[in-house]
Amino acid sequence: MKFIIVTGMSGAGKSSALKFLEDMGFFCIDNLPPFLISKLAQIYFQSDSQMKQVAIGIDIRGGELFKDLFSNLQQLEKDDYKILFLDASDDSLVKRFKETRRAHPLAQNDRIITGIQKERTVLQEVKDKANYIIDTSYMRTNELKEKINDIFIGEKKFDSLIINVMSFGFKYGIPHDSDLVFDVRFLPNPFYIPQLKEKTGNDFAVSDYVLKYDVSKKFLEKVLDLITFLIPNYIHEGKNQLVISIGCTGGKHRSVTLANEIYKKLLAMSYSVLINHRDINIR
Repeated sequence: MKFIIVTGMSGAGKSSALKFLEDMGFFCIDNLPPFLISKLAQIYFQSDSQMKQVAIGIDIRGGELFKDLFSNLQQLEKDDYKILFLDASDDSLVKRFKETRRAHPLAQNDRIITGIQKERTVLQEVKDKANYIIDTSYMRTNELKEKINDIFIGEKKFDSLIINVMSFGFKYGIPHDSDLVFDVRFLPNPFYIPQLKEKTGNDFAVSDYVLKYDVSKKFLEKVLDLITFLIPNYIHEGKNQLVISIGCTGGKHRSVTLANEIYKKLLAMSYSVLINHRDINIR
């Protein structure tokens, strides 16, 4: 039984997320006024209801009504629903609005970035309380679909803390939603090995090369020791989203290798983990 609130920044991919959920069998309603949530929930939770999975799109277009979101959600039990928040960097959102030639709903006659900044302020409380946060800044449409599938349809079990392990390239910028950032540019670089240059950390030849060095093994050991110490404390504090970013120069070799190793170790510990190689396909 799933009752999902889909919200987030304008231009971050909420419409696409709803479309993917609909394809997965969810009954989807976009831009539902928050005061109708409790009415829909009553129907949904009836034992004879035909709606087994429901996703509701709610965003800033609701104007003043949006501010009533949490007062209306308080009528539901906390375990009855989950909040999915779609986010993206300011630069990515500005670019998307310019490409589509759309006006930001809060910009009016002002600059797009002004509307984005206003919206971030309005949505901060929602983001803080979200169960799942997806940063779509560098995400392709198919990658968003895969991530939504992993969370809501896949066989993975997601508990109170979702851990997202992300590899990235420093030359393309640090992921702005990172909680922990580790720089692995000090490790031996496969980029300078001709037969490895065009491969990635997903290839055994590259991962074997990176991990054969003692400094790589020691780094992995120390990072895992820190992360496994922090996770129970984050859970105790009530944190529901942890983004661990591993960066190298281009985001294709060393960072991918180390991110994969951390992902596998955390998965083996039965934590709820996602993996994302942000820059692996950039040429």
